Amino acid sequence: MQISGHGVATSTIDALHAAADRFFALPFEVKQRSAPGRPGLNRGYAALESEALSYSLGVAQSAPDRFEAFNIGPDQVPQDEWHQRAPHDFFAPNIWPNEVPELRVAFTRYFDAATRVARTLTEIFAPALGLPDDWFRPYLDKSTLTLRVLHYERRATDGAPLPQQMRMGAHTDYGVVTVLCADAEPGLEILAPDGTWQGVTPAPGALLVNLGDLTAQWTNDVWRSTLHRVTMPSPKRAGAALRRSAALFLDANYDARIECLPTCQAPDRPARYRPVTAGEHLIGKLLGPRVGAPSTATTTVASRLATERGDVE
Repeated sequence: MQISGHGVATSTIDALHAAADRFFALPFEVKQRSAPGRPGLNRGYAALESEALSYSLGVAQSAPDRFEAFNIGPDQVPQDEWHQRAPHDFFAPNIWPNEVPELRVAFTRYFDAATRVARTLTEIFAPALGLPDDWFRPYLDKSTLTLRVLHYERRATDGAPLPQQMRMGAHTDYGVVTVLCADAEPGLEILAPDGTWQGVTPAPGALLVNLGDLTAQWTNDVWRSTLHRVTMPSPKRAGAALRRSAALFLDANYDARIECLPTCQAPDRPARYRPVTAGEHLIGKLLGPRVGAPSTATTTVASRLATERGDVE
């Protein structure tokens, strides 16, 4: 879905894009100084073709994706025992490049604004699912939040795309809800219920919203996670075909137990998914695309992929 009237200032979005543009225009060797150093650390710079998102669906082989990214988490982390013992570096310090000093202010300001939108959405989701307004709060109050700023640019030095290569391979988001600020540049597609890929263009000023795997598991697929991808620009189109986006992922607390909501199951609709701990689900999804191996975490789209396997790259 798309939402307008969200209250995220245009100036906040413009500052985010300006700082990101300046960072991604740096030479690769300079950008690489902000790389995290190991696949499980969800911070800093991700280079072109360093990931293949469709591995998160459990596919056996995939071409690497044609995007660059920069990831941050909360910039101020409480120094209590719960946060300090978090596994998998979920609350690791952010990596800030010295070359773009304005990036920290711009990214954290947008992070806070988009987080407010995401949390507001969960307050709306609860009564829509027959739950008290604050039902989700204990599961999300210490979320392993992540902002991923993405940059897709076709450069003159790029080689020809590999067969069936995508700018971003087909995948679902891993957590509860994603708030996406995206250019109107073509390429983003979702898999519709009829099995066809449909292009998505945000309305002026609107934010896009994806539901993630944990929401699908909580709701027993009453609300499904959004299978989506970003296609390569047409070879007939000249120029960079620049596409920019920023995805705020609201995940659950790392120790939250996610199991089917009582309002989403019945004798004729038993729970489809086993209970899962949110942190283990997240790390299982993250690692596959970064090490080039099928994800070990549960996929919520197996039935949809059965007829679309040839389209998932």
